[in-house]
Amino acid sequence: MMASWLNGRIIKKIQWNERLFSLRIQSDFKDFKAGQFVRVALDIDGERVARPYSLVNKPGDDYLEIYFNIVPEGPLSPRLAALEVNDEIFVTATANGFLTVDEVPECRHLWLLATGTGIGPFLSILKTAQPWQRFEKIVLGYSVRDSSELSYRQQIAEIEQQHETQFVYVPFVTREKIPGAINQRIPTSIEDGSFEQRTGLTINKEDSHIMMCGNSAMISSVSEILEQRGLRKHRRREPGHITTEKYH
Repeated sequence: MMASWLNGRIIKKIQWNERLFSLRIQSDFKDFKAGQFVRVALDIDGERVARPYSLVNKPGDDYLEIYFNIVPEGPLSPRLAALEVNDEIFVTATANGFLTVDEVPECRHLWLLATGTGIGPFLSILKTAQPWQRFEKIVLGYSVRDSSELSYRQQIAEIEQQHETQFVYVPFVTREKIPGAINQRIPTSIEDGSFEQRTGLTINKEDSHIMMCGNSAMISSVSEILEQRGLRKHRRREPGHITTEKYH
């Protein structure tokens, strides 16, 4: 099936460090569910090259925002990073994906675990009212290699202020010691109990649902650890405890 493309225009560009960027795009895009992704594209050497990117903005905003890292040998991301305000870009007319809160079965605690740019869809979710109405506690675990990769700090701080009793934010910085951040990977921190100790909550099959987005090594390691605790992958026909979105 041919994708239906909308014309878009860059209205804002943020460079977080030498390889991490966010682009805000204005287009006639209609709507989406928080947590979903769109495909964006550029015409390169006579061919339309497209890749999926989660949306960081919330539904109803008058722009789309994507957050990405440069894949040096990739055909698209270095060119996206070179775009400037008013440059043109293509966006699919509809969004896709099941990393949405309405796919999550009833539970008390929602755990959002992200590596790198996988934080994007969770920021979109956390800016909407739905999760705060449904869950007693929401934990965001955000893992990066060094502190320059901890993007969107101001947005996370605003969420903390708005929902201080309901929201627990835990940054993980694996290659640098930073005050307030756990200096190891998410799977290790679940295995040794330090992540849960930090939040005051436990991940268990009675009251937890875990959504993960980011690199496949983190997702498969955490899934294995949690399966040993009796948690299982969530499917519509067979409700479970683990929902994932893989980019790699």
